[in-house]
Amino acid sequence: MRVLLKLMLDCDPDAAWRALQSPTAFREVALPWLDFRSDEPAGFPTTWGAEHRVTVKALGAFTVGTQAIRLDTLRPVDPREAGTRILRDSGGGTGGMLAAVPRLDHRMAIAPDPAGPDEHGRLRTLYRDQLIVRAGALTPVAWYAFWLFWQWRGARLRRLAPTWAYDPERRDDDGHVPETTSAEER
Repeated sequence: MRVLLKLMLDCDPDAAWRALQSPTAFREVALPWLDFRSDEPAGFPTTWGAEHRVTVKALGAFTVGTQAIRLDTLRPVDPREAGTRILRDSGGGTGGMLAAVPRLDHRMAIAPDPAGPDEHGRLRTLYRDQLIVRAGALTPVAWYAFWLFWQWRGARLRRLAPTWAYDPERRDDDGHVPETTSAEER
């Protein structure tokens, strides 16, 4: 069964792409319902590697299980999607209740807003998210739990996206933005 999200995010596609590769953003999107703790000796990296093992806690207190996060980058096959970047997690539950879902197919796609920049020249991001859940006889229950969580996740993505961009304005030695600097030069 599939869980889908399709959202417009108030940040540029590069900022959204960086956030998808960040364990910090991953955790922020899930809080407070779920928290992920690294099971790796060095803890979370700055950006995800190919595989990372985590312990999943509900409400910060109850261990739900363990999970392997296995990420790779995909290229769209449709030439009309040339500007799209896709991150795929093919990991799954490895212990506890999460072992009921041993394999996930989670794809997150980042693309520039098809409408182009807004009236201020800002480019937003079209975010598409697909999770395919297979848990045998428990699939309907797992799907419903993931669907509920995905609604929260979508709301958090929208709320956090504006904080992902870091484009400092150019300032003079006194900390002021020079009047001759155009918005495109900033």
